[in-house]
Amino acid sequence: MEIREYTRYQEDEIFRLYSQVGWTAYTENMAALKQGFQNSLLTLAAYENNELLGIVRVVGDGFTIVFVQDILVFPAKQRQGVGTALLKAVLERYANVRQIELTTDQTPETAAFYRSLGFTEFSEIGCCGFMKC
Repeated sequence: MEIREYTRYQEDEIFRLYSQVGWTAYTENMAALKQGFQNSLLTLAAYENNELLGIVRVVGDGFTIVFVQDILVFPAKQRQGVGTALLKAVLERYANVRQIELTTDQTPETAAFYRSLGFTEFSEIGCCGFMKC
């Protein structure tokens, strides 16, 4: 597996990836998703033999805060270390950033995954989060 920057947005593979993981709120407006990719701080992709396995997309300033906006792995490639490799690449690149944050589904599996990579729930450090939808 190779992790590299995702520099050439390919709508067909991004549509397929987001669709297969069920993130249809994004695929309903592909123009907005493309703008999101183009304005991200960084997008990394995992490849095997030039086949896209998954992506991680981050936003922020890259110095004081980084927010992991999206991390997606094709269902057939999940639980094979792809997501871990992508997130570790982000953590290595931004090792000196004070705050690396993300939001995710509240399931035991996702909590265990992010905890295994050193993340802590906001409530455990006296914080809470808010979102305007």
